[in-house]
Amino acid sequence: MRLSDIYHPNLVQYGRTPHWPHPTVEVPVNPHLFFKLLSDETRLRCVLLLVRRGELCVCELVEALNESQPKISRHLASLRSQGLLKDRRQGQWVYYSLAEAQPQWLVPILTELGNAEQLATLYQADIDRLQAMNYRPGRCGN
Repeated sequence: MRLSDIYHPNLVQYGRTPHWPHPTVEVPVNPHLFFKLLSDETRLRCVLLLVRRGELCVCELVEALNESQPKISRHLASLRSQGLLKDRRQGQWVYYSLAEAQPQWLVPILTELGNAEQLATLYQADIDRLQAMNYRPGRCGN
């Protein structure tokens, strides 16, 4: 795949690629890369929250994981670039969720991750911080 297949040809001609919106290219999730991505605890925690809670804003993940926004955004970009997540912008907010089209082998793994009681107990503090968040964009009418 060439850059011109994804981006407008004029941008490629001048060596520039847009930062937003991201190209909507279906990237099949590779099993080796999937498990490598989840070997990082921050990415694992992001995926667990997205599996359990559905779509979340970057600011919600920052609050829940108690990490910096640049760190969370970098990890989310890695997950998105490998086809595991999708994103959308609504005003100033960027929301992430699991990509809808997942390989058949990945669906039961994500389901089990979401249902795993041991992981829920281990990362309960993330869920508690998310629920205690005062301002959640698009969810509280603020």
